[in-house]
Amino acid sequence: MVYKLESYNLFASMLEDLNKDVLSFLLRAFVPLRDENEARPAQAPRRRTDMSQMQTTRRNDLVTNGEQKANTPVHVEKKVGRNDPCPCGSGKKYKNCHGAGLV
Repeated sequence: MVYKLESYNLFASMLEDLNKDVLSFLLRAFVPLRDENEARPAQAPRRRTDMSQMQTTRRNDLVTNGEQKANTPVHVEKKVGRNDPCPCGSGKKYKNCHGAGLV
């Protein structure tokens, strides 16, 4: 209990010292102001790109030779996990049967 109180007091004094240091630094800082007579460099007007003619979707139905490709569904088989039973029906785990050479 005594250590907690002492550490809290040390932490509070450290924060107080830190706040004093930061405040004194900020109050002593010199912020230069721009002279009103100083000429501003002329900035070139920025060109805006006309986005109204841009397409928002990709054209995936064209192939490089100009022919349309057929939209066929992709069939993905369920991947067999290492500890799942082997699909060959041997009763062994896949990692000990057909998956032994993959590791």
